[in-house]
Amino acid sequence: MSDYGDDGDAGAPEEPMYEDEEPFDDELDPEVPQGEDDDVNPRGAEEEENVVLSGDPSAAANRTKATTKSNKDKKIPNEDRTTTPYMTKYERARVLGTRALQISMNAPVLVDLEGESDPLQIAIKELREKKIPLIVRRYLPDGYYEDWSCEELLQ
Repeated sequence: MSDYGDDGDAGAPEEPMYEDEEPFDDELDPEVPQGEDDDVNPRGAEEEENVVLSGDPSAAANRTKATTKSNKDKKIPNEDRTTTPYMTKYERARVLGTRALQISMNAPVLVDLEGESDPLQIAIKELREKKIPLIVRRYLPDGYYEDWSCEELLQ
């Protein structure tokens, strides 16, 4: 049906014909070979759970480069840590968001609810009572890192 009300082509402007410039290929991007990106862990073979990363972004980028030391060798022992024992506002936001997401996905709650149903409010209550089972990993500029538990960090 045309815009002019009749089904005939008389008087109606012709629609322009367009030619395809390139044929459409149904293949994937040739730059990414199939099967190479399956089950690849960008952090290496070992993946630690309950670790929230923070610190220098360039140090985090450097940790993926090939070095002579493994990631375990770059961990600073707890007695030799040099960073402040205070949780930054960025770490606090990351920890609360991570924990609230876990709670919303039916993770066990570690405090008395007292009628709370909002996952973020429950996470705030857990942080206040130092019950969040997460570790904050702070990367230093030289590629080494320090691990702090949420119980150790002061708010």
